[in-house]
Order: sequence, then C-alpha cells, then structure tokens
Amino acid sequence: MTTDARPAEERRLVIREALSVGIATGAYGISFGALAVSAGLDVWQACALSLLMFTGGSQFAFIGIISAGLHAAPAAIAASSLLGVRNGLYALELTQLLGVRGVRRLAAAHITIDESTAVAVSQSHGKAARLGFWLTGLTVFALWNFTTLVGALVGNALGDPKAWGLDAAACAAFTALLWPRLKNRDAVAIAVVAAVVAVLLAPATPPGVPVIVAALAAFIAWREPRRGAVDTDGDAEDSEPRRTGSEVQS
Repeated sequence: MTTDARPAEERRLVIREALSVGIATGAYGISFGALAVSAGLDVWQACALSLLMFTGGSQFAFIGIISAGLHAAPAAIAASSLLGVRNGLYALELTQLLGVRGVRRLAAAHITIDESTAVAVSQSHGKAARLGFWLTGLTVFALWNFTTLVGALVGNALGDPKAWGLDAAACAAFTALLWPRLKNRDAVAIAVVAAVVAVLLAPATPPGVPVIVAALAAFIAWREPRRGAVDTDGDAEDSEPRRTGSEVQS
C-alpha cells in the first residue's frame, strides 16, 4: 500500500499545480480579447490570433502595433522577438525531458510557454514532469482561447481587467508553485537574486528582458562554486558534492 500511495499522491500534486497555474493564466485571455476588438479586430480575428499565435506577450505586442500605429512597431517587434528567444530556450530544456516525436512534437512546441515549462521543470522525475507539461499547456491553451472569445464578445463592458486582479492571478500562481521548492538557504538566495534583478530591470527594459536576465543571474548564482573547508594541509575540500540539475529542481 505504501509503495502505491506515493506515486498517486505525487500525481495529484502535479494535477493541482497544473490546473491552478493553467486556470490563473487562462483567465487573463479576457484582457487580450477585449483589447483586440478595441484595437479594430473583429471577434474571429482575435480568436484566430489566440488559436494560431498563442504566445501571450507577442499577441499583446501585435495589438499594440495595430492600436498605436507603425511607429510602435520597432519596440513591439523587439519585445516579441525576445519572448520568442525565451521560448526557444525553454524548448532546449524540454526536448530531452519530453522525448516526443512527429505530430506530438509539433503540439508540444505550440504549448511550450512559461507556465507549462515552469510546472514541468519543477517536478522531481520525468513522468511527473511530462504530465505537468501537457496538462498545464493544454489547460492554458483551452482557457486562453475560450476567454479570448469571451473578452472579444463582451468588449470593454468589463472595464480594465487589472481591476479584477486578472493580471496578478498568473503571478500569484507562479509564486505558489515556487514557494514549496524553497527548501534551503541556497534556493532562497537564488530566488531573491533573480527577483531583485527582474524588479530593477522591469521599468527600463522591454518585456521579456527582465525574465531572461534574471534567469541568467540565477543560473550563475547556482553554478558558483562553493567555498570548501580547508584541511590542515591547506587544501580546499568541498563541504558537499555538487548537485545535479534534477536534485536542485526537486
């Protein structure tokens, strides 16, 4: 009984994480739908963007070009390009983890986003990571497209989506996902470094840049060699063995 209980409990935990992140993120599609129709798109054009583009930040950048004119194109293109680079890095991380081929590889590429990657890499073993990736990605995809339709139909009747807290819902879900992983001082310190870097860069850089730089800072902090204990002969010895990536994530 005990050998079967642990995998079942881990599966339930992954499902809870995936659904909480997926629902929180998918709800913000209402904002995109409302902004899309206010920028001049019709309902079906807004829905087509969410269905085919499905990149969140790049969709908002596209709407920015339409609503503000061509003079906004350079900044919007730069921002969406950075977001594309970020997703490309996610794909490199997930290729070996997912091990998909053929049509499933195309489907995996389409739902490789912040949320599906975060849930996948936070798991302790491959089976849970794959479940988290697919369930999160498909939940976000389904809800994002549904709420885009709702937002496009309702238009501006809802008012500013920020007033409903939808812009903070995804951030809250990510924080809830991260919190249980902060099990030691090293993890807390790395999270603090990454958060400080992102907060400092956010006001002065395009969307996507703070996340990329914060991730780089976190990686450098993680790879920084520990100062070992010095023995009587003056030789440094590691106080503990270097951990693998999977051990850090778990």
